[in-house]
Formats: sequence, C-alpha cells, structure tokens
Amino acid sequence: MRGWRVFAVLLVLPLTASTSFAAGFRLPETGNKANAMGFAFTAQADNPSAIYFNPAGLTQLEKNNIALGVTYTNLPGAEFTGTTPLTGPVTRSETQEDLTFFLPNMYFTHTNKARGIAYGVGIFAPFGLGQEYQNPDTSIFRNQVTEVEIQTIVVNPTIAFDINEAVSVGFGVDFLYGKVEYLTTPVLAPGLQFKTKLEGEGTAWGYNAGILVKATKNLKIGAHFRSPYTLEIEDADFTASDPTGPVPLPMGTTKAFGTLKLPATAAVGVSYNFGRVTIEADADWTFWSSFQELKITNTSVPQYSVNRAQNWEDVCAFRLGLEYRVTDPFALRAGFSYDPTPVPAETLSPLLPDSDRLYYTLGAGFKFGNWTIDVSGIYIDKQDRTVSNIRPEGLPGQLVGQNGTWTGYSWLAGVDIAYKF
Repeated sequence: MRGWRVFAVLLVLPLTASTSFAAGFRLPETGNKANAMGFAFTAQADNPSAIYFNPAGLTQLEKNNIALGVTYTNLPGAEFTGTTPLTGPVTRSETQEDLTFFLPNMYFTHTNKARGIAYGVGIFAPFGLGQEYQNPDTSIFRNQVTEVEIQTIVVNPTIAFDINEAVSVGFGVDFLYGKVEYLTTPVLAPGLQFKTKLEGEGTAWGYNAGILVKATKNLKIGAHFRSPYTLEIEDADFTASDPTGPVPLPMGTTKAFGTLKLPATAAVGVSYNFGRVTIEADADWTFWSSFQELKITNTSVPQYSVNRAQNWEDVCAFRLGLEYRVTDPFALRAGFSYDPTPVPAETLSPLLPDSDRLYYTLGAGFKFGNWTIDVSGIYIDKQDRTVSNIRPEGLPGQLVGQNGTWTGYSWLAGVDIAYKF
C-alpha cells in the first residue's frame, strides 16, 4: 500500500495548480484525440486512452502500446462584480489570479487479438480544483476562501475481453491519491481577522466497467461507468496565524480531518463511420449529488471547523465529435460539448463560482510508422452567472455568499505521443 501511495505522490507533482474544466471540478482532459472531438469517445475508444473513456475498447488495439501526453491550461482569472458580506452595499469588482499548469496522462496496453484479451494501466487526473484571490488581506471574499487546491491522480489497471465478434467488455480498479489545501482569512470584527490554512492528503479505491457493441460494420455503441470515490483526509495540518493583533482563539498548528466525496460518472455513446468521416455523440453523466457538504472537523479547536452546505445536483453533458481522415496517416478533428453546472444558485460560492460551459474543440492526428501524435486545442466559454445568496453560515454572526455576476473563460492545448511495438 505504501508503495502505491509514494508512486501517486510523485505523479501528482507535475500538477502545479489545479482547476475545474467540466461542470463542478471534474477534469475529462485525459487523452488528446478525445479532447479534439469534444470528449465524445465512449463508442470509438480505439487508442490507449480507452482505459479512461471505455476499457472495453482495448481489444480493438494491436500488440503493445505506450502513450504519454500533457494538456497545457491557461486560465485567466474569473471576474466578479457585485457585493459580498465584506463590501456591504458597495458594488466592487474582483478578479481571481491567472493560473497556468499541466495535466499529464500516461497509458500502457497489451492486446492479444488471437485470444481476444487485452490489459493495461492508465494514469490520469480525473478531478481538480484551484482558485486563488490576489490579496488575502483585502479580498472581498477573504472570510470565505483566499486559496483552494484539490489535486488528484488515479492509477487504473484494466483488463478487457471479447465476448464474441460483436461485443467486448472491460473492467478496471482505481487507486486515487488526493491532496487538499484550503486557505481563508476569517473576519471576526472590523479590523480583527486571522489566517487559516488546511493541508491534507488521502487515498481512495474505486472501479470502472465498460461495454462496446459493434452493431454493424460502421456503427458502434459504447457505455462506461466509473464508481464514486470517498477520499478520507486524515491527520491534516490546520494552521492559524494572527496578522492583525490578538484574537480570542488559539493560534498555531492543530489537527483536522474531513471526507471529500467524489462523484460516480457514466457515459453512453454512439459512433458511425462514413468512409473517411467518423461522427460520435455521447451523453455523459456526473453524479454530483454525492457532494452535499464541505465539512472539515477540527477536534482540538472546534471554532476552526468548517461545515458548509453544497447540495450539488446530478448533471448530464452532451458531447459531439467529428473526425475527417484526410489520408490514412493524417486526420482532422473537431468537437463541441455542453456541460451544465451542478451548483445550485443558493450555494454557489467563491470556492467554485461554477456556471454552464460551452466547449469548442479542434485537433489533428498524425501516424508515421509505429508512432502516433495527437494534438488538440480547446476554448471554454463559461456562461455569465448572476446569483444573490448572501446568508448566515459558519462562525457565529458570519455571512457568506455574494450578490452579483461572475464571468470567465479558459483555453487549453495538448499533445499525446504513442508508440506501438
């Protein structure tokens, strides 16, 4: 167990920061062919990233395949205009820090076509969240959050079988490592505030399964389910410091714990091949109703504990992808995805000011010899979101929430390099 944990810690290091791209804080950017097709890949699943999108597709591959990829992310800070509990009736604007980082993915697969069996292992980051406000001492959200990061990495061994010429199935086990960092500057009274920082890590286990049906020579239907994860953050360090003067609470480092419930996901896809053109449409569910509260318990100093209602809802994203194979070695791709937010207006917060998202994707694939290169580019249009939800929550006499409008966008670019041997 310790070896798995150390391995996961080393893998999560390239995630210098994390943020959310799908609704909530799910990250579907786990393979650049799928990225370029708007993540509509459940029924194709014809490269090593099938381990994530639909493991049943592994039996379509040949011999051994190794794939390494990365997605570069540029996230200009979201902008808020309105009022918060700290501004009173005065309208203010605040912009989050700009973030850039890299999302890695790695896959190895082996397929024995004669026996109709395949296996492999995938490594990817399925969830992540990152927000940072520019000045923790003056931010209009400082009593709620000044910085938050959730980083995850999954190691996913997988096996797949052909049931017959038309049907294949796949199964996998997921080991997830997660790291959480959460900073706030609670305000107890005018001019009286202190800083808190929670740092912790934990692990969780899950599973996934998929099926692929080749209904006709050109028509494929796929389905995939990935279980939820219960990430136990135990023995976390909770540090409080006082930059403004004495406060009637203990300072220093204490211990805290919490549970982060990451959602199950499921997808159904249909792809059809028209000669050199392949199209696919997917419905992709994220069962965010598992995320009902953000709860961090400090047994030493109960005043530092956090218990905030979230009440997120299950959502279904719709994805559409197109590939045009210009020549046998060269393909062009495009896609579109609509991803609705799971966050209800009454609990939307500066921790994650989420909104409905529109994805516009482009990319290309190149094959030469045993090598394949896939590239993708993604523009995410975050729809403007206006909420009015200032309410009492947290420390006695404290208010949270905001009345105003959030705006934002982001863009990504990635490359995968694969080798068959």
